[in-house]
Amino acid sequence: MVEKSQIKSVLDRLTAVEAAMGDPAVLADAKRYRETVREHTALRKLEAAAKRYFKLLDDIEGNESLLEDPDFAEEAKAEIAQLKAEIPHAERAVLAGLLPPDPLEGRNAVFEVRAGTGGDEAALFAGDLFRMYSRYCEAKGWKVNVMSASPTSLDGYKEVLFTVVGDGAYGTFRFESGGHRVQRVPVTEAQGRIHTSAATVIVFPEADETDDDFEIPDKDLRIDIFCAGGHGGQGVNTTYSAIRMTHLPTGLVAQCQDERSQQRNKEKCLATLKARILDQKRREEEAKAGASRLSLRGSGDRSERIRTYNFPQNRLTDHRVDLTLYSLDRVMEGELEGVLSALHEKDLTESISLALRANAKA
Repeated sequence: MVEKSQIKSVLDRLTAVEAAMGDPAVLADAKRYRETVREHTALRKLEAAAKRYFKLLDDIEGNESLLEDPDFAEEAKAEIAQLKAEIPHAERAVLAGLLPPDPLEGRNAVFEVRAGTGGDEAALFAGDLFRMYSRYCEAKGWKVNVMSASPTSLDGYKEVLFTVVGDGAYGTFRFESGGHRVQRVPVTEAQGRIHTSAATVIVFPEADETDDDFEIPDKDLRIDIFCAGGHGGQGVNTTYSAIRMTHLPTGLVAQCQDERSQQRNKEKCLATLKARILDQKRREEEAKAGASRLSLRGSGDRSERIRTYNFPQNRLTDHRVDLTLYSLDRVMEGELEGVLSALHEKDLTESISLALRANAKA
């Protein structure tokens, strides 16, 4: 059971946070103001969850006092059973509200989808994944921007890098990183045999100019300029506008050819490179801390299979949450909510469990 004193100690911050939101000094500092708004939103969510939870407890107590009254006992007993059935969900909402918010969850997402083993079929599957994510984003009103792409002659991609611009995009897709395996009869297979191939998906949060205030020294960068090809139409092939940046200390690479302007490609490329550097640092910090989210989010290693797409059986299986859906055709059309929500529910369960164990030791 959640203690009222524990909730009160957290919600005592609410008055100070609301005052800070009107403070001219906070309003003048974009980073500080954003942090304050995030904290205020989290506290308000906790406040609402706590009110519901403690009202349920009060209502149960009130009905229990009527059990000795023969005129109301039967009705009170039924009411108590109904209220107690709501307690686990309400308590979970409170415990979730007590978890520290992750400031990265609200950011845009950067995707990298690469064809793995399987030749042309793997490239086709990489293209299918790109279209699946794009359709989901389109339904949510989020914008997809292709940064660079290496298309194949069969409407596939050897690799495609794109950003998703939308509130909470990274938080939504953060568990998509890893190896995605497909089982189906390829369009290139004349004998009708089922073929297995794979693609790798890596998702990381887009760098934020305000929150991620760091510069990359020129000496740490190698910049290559070349003619763009593929995505963007014929016009991009006529000018040296594509940019490839290599961060020499880490070996991380970013490339952008989406814009006709070399300068615009350079800006977008640098933003992506910063996002890669920050993501690598965060992964290293999580690994040192033994963060459980690594088990869900995946390392992005090609050998790490997180999901199987079986077309002959119309079946999708996510191996991290033992989820099987026989609606693969709809999933490929962008109906990802069932898959994504299952991953987020498991992550929330693990996070709450870790927090409870930490509190028990304290």
